[in-house]
Amino acid sequence: MDISQEELDAFGQFLRKKGMAANTILSYQGAVRQLARMEPDLSAESLQAYRQYLIRTYRPGTVNARIYGVRQYLRYVQHPQSFQQQAKALPTPDLLPMRRQQAPYLNNVISNEDYARLKQYLKREGNDFWYLIVHFLGSTGARVSELVQIKAEHLRLGYMDLYSKGGKIRRIYFPDSLCEEALEWTKKNGITSGFLFLTRTGHPITPRGINSQLKVLARRCHIDPDTVYAHSFRHLYAKNFLKKCGDISLLADLLGHESIETTKIYLTQTSDEQKSLLDRIVTW
Repeated sequence: MDISQEELDAFGQFLRKKGMAANTILSYQGAVRQLARMEPDLSAESLQAYRQYLIRTYRPGTVNARIYGVRQYLRYVQHPQSFQQQAKALPTPDLLPMRRQQAPYLNNVISNEDYARLKQYLKREGNDFWYLIVHFLGSTGARVSELVQIKAEHLRLGYMDLYSKGGKIRRIYFPDSLCEEALEWTKKNGITSGFLFLTRTGHPITPRGINSQLKVLARRCHIDPDTVYAHSFRHLYAKNFLKKCGDISLLADLLGHESIETTKIYLTQTSDEQKSLLDRIVTW
């Protein structure tokens, strides 16, 4: 299979217009590049052979990521604006990802008690910067890549709109009480505009920097560091939302999920929660 860098770049632009993240685009381009090296002819048989090679060689997560990449490429070449414009000559097999057994429980998610404890610790230490980072993560369901985009201007609106290159809008709402605390902090620190969470050098803090420091703070607060990472607070937000509201369709919109199937993971309890429930109800 012959594929040029120019076509890979055009494929990447196609994915960007769909709103995909930069790392996902690189992963999908890499899958297509690998397929092109291994299979000289693109056919249903060669695609299935590539799938079997992936299954023999990689872990399920990697296998599925590369299969998704190839599937997106097949969709791309069917697009009227594709580089080759030869979709009718290409196969469209049912290239299925690996099925993985999902655990009946969801562990390594911070508890409400530890979330409150961490916030109280940061408040007590006068560390308002990290208190607000933790509070925003736990009270908005924002991804860490979205958190770093919050500006002072958004606090006055009470929400932040994110626009993908595919034209989709994701609105992240900030609770009133959180906005009040954050606005008081910005006033105290003379922040009138621009990004909220900056490093000492004045640059926006990175997602990696946030996750690294969260581990440090967890240890200081005597909380299991395996449960303290940015995405853990997103899980906490979702589980709390479902307990209080129960509207999984609304939650999917709030979290920016394209499919409600992705959101259903938040219906899963941790193994500790399952054990506690059984201890209460099994009395026979």
